[in-house]
Amino acid sequence: MIEKLIDICARQKFLVLIFVAVAIVASIWSVKNIPLDAIPDLSDTQVIIYSKWDRSPDLIEDQVTYPIVSSLLGVPGVKAIRGFSDFGFSYVYVIFKDGTDLYWARSRVLEYLSKISSSLPEGVKTELGPDATGVGWVFQYALVDTSGKHDLAELRSFQDWHLKYWLQSPESDYTCAPKCDTARSTLLGKKPCIFQKERCLLF
Repeated sequence: MIEKLIDICARQKFLVLIFVAVAIVASIWSVKNIPLDAIPDLSDTQVIIYSKWDRSPDLIEDQVTYPIVSSLLGVPGVKAIRGFSDFGFSYVYVIFKDGTDLYWARSRVLEYLSKISSSLPEGVKTELGPDATGVGWVFQYALVDTSGKHDLAELRSFQDWHLKYWLQSPESDYTCAPKCDTARSTLLGKKPCIFQKERCLLF
């Protein structure tokens, strides 16, 4: 079969060239005109509970992580619960069954979490993680001042007090998640963008 195909291609060079040219033109047209979706989020429906308390990992495990995990065992639709304790903070991952609505899951976790929040040690700050995962990242940018007139603190202030709110306008579907203590940020949403203001560049 392969030998016959090679033989036909060798004898019909002109037709092969036409076929290749048509394929190249069709590929270029497809790249320019077919809308591309973001990478689909194939991860499980999960809700992350982040707790902060300036104590050792063993105290956090016994007085924060374990009580939270125990209180969430009865949440409907839960497939697994994983808790991690480290110095100063605790993470609890509540993983739901496939097909569970994310916002329904978050509301259920908040409901059960409200029942135990009063019994946690004084000073513990507990909150839910973002309703998006790293799999849904569409565009990542760095805010850089090419003029050298602004330091990292000024760039971070511009990011937090101006650019962040421009990206999160009611017309957009973006969630802006800053990373680290510099002006580097991650954009979670549907459409990537490139911005330029004066000599401060986003790339």
